[in-house]
Amino acid sequence: MTKRSNPSHRTRKKKIQVNILIRIILSTIAAAGFNNMLIYLSIDVFKAWEQAWFRNSLPYVITPIFILTFILSFLFLTRRMVKDIITLEQGLQFISEGNLNYRVPINRQDELGRVASNINHMTEQLQLQMIKERELEKSKMDMITGISHDLRTPLTSIIGYIELLRTESFQNKAEYDRFIQNTHNKATHLKKLLDDLFEYTRLTSVDTQLDMKKVDLYQLLDQLLFEFEPLAQENGIQLEKEIGNAPIMACVDSDKIARAIDNLLMNALKYSFKPGVIHIRMSMHHEHVTIQVENKSAPLTMEQKDKLFDRFYKVDYSRSSEGIQTGSGLGLSIAKNIAELHQGTLTLQHMHNVFTFELNLPSNTK
Repeated sequence: MTKRSNPSHRTRKKKIQVNILIRIILSTIAAAGFNNMLIYLSIDVFKAWEQAWFRNSLPYVITPIFILTFILSFLFLTRRMVKDIITLEQGLQFISEGNLNYRVPINRQDELGRVASNINHMTEQLQLQMIKERELEKSKMDMITGISHDLRTPLTSIIGYIELLRTESFQNKAEYDRFIQNTHNKATHLKKLLDDLFEYTRLTSVDTQLDMKKVDLYQLLDQLLFEFEPLAQENGIQLEKEIGNAPIMACVDSDKIARAIDNLLMNALKYSFKPGVIHIRMSMHHEHVTIQVENKSAPLTMEQKDKLFDRFYKVDYSRSSEGIQTGSGLGLSIAKNIAELHQGTLTLQHMHNVFTFELNLPSNTK
């Protein structure tokens, strides 16, 4: 099947052809005019026609003069075009050598000007692509560094406790039981880190599929808070619920939404002032459902706030809770990805020492 030309390409091709044709016509007119002027001067002014040698040599002289005049006129009329083509060639040479900061001067508004503009646009795109690739490479290195650091700590502890048990370096049964319990805690923490990493990798995959079903979000949230309350009380946290008592239906992946809400609750539990209060609110709007998790904690800097949803980012000063093991730094990133997979949003409102995470989900129950 024959590939059809783009209409805009055909138009530009015709413009270039017309541009060259105009210069040929002008050069022809200039050559003919110059020749006519020479003939007029020779015949009428200098009366050379009366000389036999002039009449005999004129046909042989006039044609070379016409051709020479045409060439000189054509070169004169196209000198700027040739200069701009050379400029384009030099610009492409600079860019091909890796100088992506170079921009070709745009001195024309015709097709050559368009070519220069397209070369500059191409260079900008290449530059942006290289920046993205560097950022991606840095992100990969940060990810590897984050994984290595987060997995090394509990793994080192597990190896240490197992070595103590292997060499029977415990004084009594109580110390033996403590070593066993600590080893179990570290192993559980290591599993949690690996689960978070696996979940994050799965959520950021291009072929992630959601199991969308019609779900009562009130019942889902109420059940999550019921299971979460004992852990909160154990850490000196009181739950204040404002979720109503009527069904709120939405089409969501219930497992993933439960994971997102649980991550928000665990984040609030880790970093809340203790004793303290966590407020949980849910409200139904015309086209979306809003779930808020609010707690009080030490204020963040603007830089820390901007990085809070980044993967592997953890605030490592007094906000952290010593009573709860440090997480993977993926909890909020996972929650944000889940929200975006549902065409929703997860945002943070930070005022002084009050943190309000707001999860908005479309209420498309049709």
